[in-house]
This record gives sequence, structure tokens and C-alpha cells, in this order.
Amino acid sequence: MSRRPLRHAIAALHWALSPWKLIREQPAYEGPRLLIGAPHTSNRDFVLMLAISWDARLAVRWLGKRELFEGPFGRVMHWLGGIPVDRDDPAGLVDRVVELARSDPRAAIVVTPDGTRSSQQWRSGFYRIALEAGVPITLGFVDSTTRTTGLGPTMHLTGDVPADMERIRAFYADKRGIRPERTTEPRLADEAGLAERLAEERGLR
Repeated sequence: MSRRPLRHAIAALHWALSPWKLIREQPAYEGPRLLIGAPHTSNRDFVLMLAISWDARLAVRWLGKRELFEGPFGRVMHWLGGIPVDRDDPAGLVDRVVELARSDPRAAIVVTPDGTRSSQQWRSGFYRIALEAGVPITLGFVDSTTRTTGLGPTMHLTGDVPADMERIRAFYADKRGIRPERTTEPRLADEAGLAERLAEERGLR
């Protein structure tokens, strides 16, 4: 028996028993992409992410610190779609995820731009990856105020970082994480500066 029907059955049971309401993607997107998981404020987000992805029968992969893949549970993390990453090598991480997105036409790679749940801003790695790989991002969400979670719109990034981030902020503006006090506004450290650097890098290629 393949993993996908089993995972879909597990997801169906989860949503039948869960107090959360699942918002399915409309329309469903076909093709490789990044799935944004936000606001990321609790370890329970991981369970919701798997249940959302398995319900949609996505070939989901997710990024996790390499320590999660050590010890007896390492095999489980790989089975769940985990990709161990070295946080001390951000450039290598971008290259690795770009290659995965380009090589798998069904890749759905989950990233949490919030970074750690105590961060004050989003990290820009997701933007660089999506732009370099030429894949869109899907705005996955959890909202404790309405007890809803699921997949929002899929958007292609333009390279105009401030404008793209305004669209992302507009979507998440009314959404709060499981731990509302830890919710982080979707804002990068230097959006205008990043746009200039990306334009220069693309012009050199």
C-alpha cells in the first residue's frame, strides 16, 4: 500500500475529530511551489500542516533543523517528508531547496518564514528561493480567532519586494496563531534594499 492513500485516510480522521475547520484550496494549484506556514506560534502547527497537506494529497516536504533527524526518531521525520537543514549555512539551504523545487514537478515545500516562534520579523529565504526557482508561494494559514486553518491563495512573486510583501501582509492581517501573543507581522528587515540586491544579482546572471 502506498503512503498517500494511508496519509489521506489519517487526515480524514483528523479533520472529522478536530475542533478546527479546514479551508481547502480553491482552485487547487498543480505544480511545484512553496507552502508558507504562518503564523507559526506553536508546535501544534506541525500537526495541522501535515493534516492539511495529506488531505490535499500533496507531495509535501518541510524544512527542519538537523537535530530533529538524529536519534531514533530520525527515520520518522524523513517518512513525514522532513528535509534536514544546517541553519549555519543559509546560502546552501537556498541552493538545496531551489534544486528540489526544480527537480520535482509536484514538490510542495513547506517553509515557516517566522523562523523561531520568538522572532520579530520574517526571514527572506522563502522569497529568494521562490524567485530563484521560479515557483509560486501558497499562503497556508492558521487563525485561532476563527478556528480555521488551510490553504489560501497562490501567488507568483514579482521581484518588487515591498509590493509583494504588502499583498502577503494583507492576507495575514486578520489572522492570529495558536499562541496569539507570538504572532509576527509578515515584514522583512529591509524590503526595499532586498529588492535592489535581487535585481542586481539577477542582472549579473
